[in-house]
Amino acid sequence: MCELREMMGRVAQAGRLDWIGVRGQRRAHMDTLGMVQVTDAGLAGDHGVAGKRAVTLVQAEHLGVIGAMLRRGAVDPADLRRNLVVSGVNLLVFKGEQVQIGDVILEVTSPCMPCSRMEETFGYGGYGAVRGMVDGAPALSEAVL
Repeated sequence: MCELREMMGRVAQAGRLDWIGVRGQRRAHMDTLGMVQVTDAGLAGDHGVAGKRAVTLVQAEHLGVIGAMLRRGAVDPADLRRNLVVSGVNLLVFKGEQVQIGDVILEVTSPCMPCSRMEETFGYGGYGAVRGMVDGAPALSEAVL
């Protein structure tokens, strides 16, 4: 039988990079790119800072979930203000690990909580929707089982 730690590190398939976005300065609009160079400070053209959220990622599968929490279609990745959208893998598996995306190796250090701009972007409850919450309570607490 497999050890739990071993199972936690497995992925069912290789992930895929679906989207790249950068913004030159804080609060600026995201620019969508087809490719980007990576520097010590993060993605070229982005305002990231080396060592602190230099590159942020989000799972493509979460775009539809966030939209559902907001009672609308999938959200635009640019609205989430993340740099990379990946699909096919659970990013939580990689916490504390290094991952390769193309020719680049990134270290996944921690989850990155949404910023308060989510309320500006999505309206009332936007911050909670991005965190997986509905009306200030965990989404499952409203389920009838």
